[in-house]
Amino acid sequence: MIKINGTLLDVAGKTVAEYLTENDYDLKRIAVERNGNIVPKAQYDTAVLNDGDELEVVSFVGGG
Repeated sequence: MIKINGTLLDVAGKTVAEYLTENDYDLKRIAVERNGNIVPKAQYDTAVLNDGDELEVVSFVGGG
């Protein structure tokens, strides 16, 4: 199980890119933190989610 934004999900074995794409995230407008470390966008396709990982996905919003 992976904790993503505070919710436990059964997505172990998927890459960060697979999870984000399946959940309709706009890859240009987000940042991903895995176990306290920022995941570079270049690594989304190769970063495999493991049991016990904690992910935070943050969306950027414009405004003023």
